[in-house]
Amino acid sequence: MRIGIDAMGGDFAPLEAVKGAASAAALHPSWKLILFGKSAEIAAVCESENITTDLFEIVDCPEVIEMSEHPVRAFASKQNSSIFVGFKALAAQEIDGFISAGNTGAMLVGSLQTVKAIEGVSRPCLTSIVPRMNNHPGLLLDVGANAEVKPEHLQQFGILGSIYYKAVFKVAEPKVGLLNIGAEEEKGSILTRAAHGLLKNTEGIHFVGNAEGRDIFSDDFDVVVCDGFTGNAVIKACEGMYYRLAKRGIKDDFLDTFNFKHYGGSSILGVNAPVIVGHGITKAETFVKMIELAGEQVSSEMVKTIRNSFQKIENSQKQAL
Repeated sequence: MRIGIDAMGGDFAPLEAVKGAASAAALHPSWKLILFGKSAEIAAVCESENITTDLFEIVDCPEVIEMSEHPVRAFASKQNSSIFVGFKALAAQEIDGFISAGNTGAMLVGSLQTVKAIEGVSRPCLTSIVPRMNNHPGLLLDVGANAEVKPEHLQQFGILGSIYYKAVFKVAEPKVGLLNIGAEEEKGSILTRAAHGLLKNTEGIHFVGNAEGRDIFSDDFDVVVCDGFTGNAVIKACEGMYYRLAKRGIKDDFLDTFNFKHYGGSSILGVNAPVIVGHGITKAETFVKMIELAGEQVSSEMVKTIRNSFQKIENSQKQAL
């Protein structure tokens, strides 16, 4: 297994990325980890942290796509950057998965321009793990890739989320819900009412109906789908609540599960390779989680499962014509 890591991504690059990669290498000695970034800076971190460079391969990338840069322009102009070179390796199948805590927009652009969307997937999306009372995480998608969607996009998110949940959390029949302002089928906007009808009649997923905001953290839904604007607002609200309560010194086991460090990054679902995007403030232990998440997706052949599922959908639609 070969996992590529953008060593220059994140607010603490390359220090935390290198430390995380070293920890992951110790935990998974059979995995090959490839660091993309400024080799001199990576070597300096290894020296200062007493990390042997034999743990991973280093690919020198003299440029960096900064957090503030325009994703499309930066990806096109900085072809010696760690993100661009990493995606080039992913597209050439020199690595099996790629992770970064850098510019999310550039990671989305790189995914679509290099490994590309799986045939039949019109809108790849971002996922987020959400805590639940039963200690089994839930999944929310989309959380930022698609601010505006159509009903068929939400239907596809339901399919993608169900496949992801089966692969990562080993649940045979995940319960899929649609985020809405009421539990009743007729509630919501034109978009959600149309999406409800599509999801209810989608083969291969266990759709259990509308989920209200409070239901995201309940045991009634494993996967909750929504547009990226709403999903991003939800996770940012959760982050804000967690940090403010933690700052006040409130300690609670369930509250602690809202700390993103426990889950790693967000998967870009619907593209032809595992791609994981982390928070800009990601530290070493969360880089380990990101690397392990990429490894889980590679070993479970999740991308192949998604590809086969959408091929079946396309074949079924052709037969219906």
